[in-house]
Amino acid sequence: MLNSYLTSTIKQFEYYKLLGDKTIMQLSYDDLKKEFAQDSNSIAIIVKHLVGNMLSRWTNFLTEDGEKEWRQRDQEFIDNFHSKEDLLQAWNDGWNCLFSAIKPLSKTNLEQIIYIRNEGHSVTEAINRQMMHYAYHVGQIVFIGKLIKGEHWPSLSIPKGQSKVYNKDKFQQDKSLKHFTDEL
Repeated sequence: MLNSYLTSTIKQFEYYKLLGDKTIMQLSYDDLKKEFAQDSNSIAIIVKHLVGNMLSRWTNFLTEDGEKEWRQRDQEFIDNFHSKEDLLQAWNDGWNCLFSAIKPLSKTNLEQIIYIRNEGHSVTEAINRQMMHYAYHVGQIVFIGKLIKGEHWPSLSIPKGQSKVYNKDKFQQDKSLKHFTDEL
């Protein structure tokens, strides 16, 4: 069970990164900077915040507090990307930091206590906390991307009106034990 938790965790994080990747790739630099209301966050700002959080939380994950002294959280809400490539480099740097921290973990690490702002968490709790935080923000990224693309948005899941076809295909396959992202 514990090994399946770590494997599933990595696959879930990869899935959320993929959703963000697929959204960012179909948008222009101007699209990524679009804000729908005053003081709302553009995709660029959400990416900057996620990256700041990832670098802080996952750098020296097991040995240092997850809220690093060098983190400037308030600055994460000021878009200063100069290009789409700049944004993508930051996005990938954040995810690479996360994966470098969690891929070497073993089941013996899961009950170890780590701290975020001096609050103790088991490694499992810290992973879950961050996964939900990232899922929340990646959902925002996808939703904003969908608003921007409108009718030209390619579905990232089962398209509307296609559930019966999708389910029919799934139920024609043999039962198997796998992660839902294995087909992606």
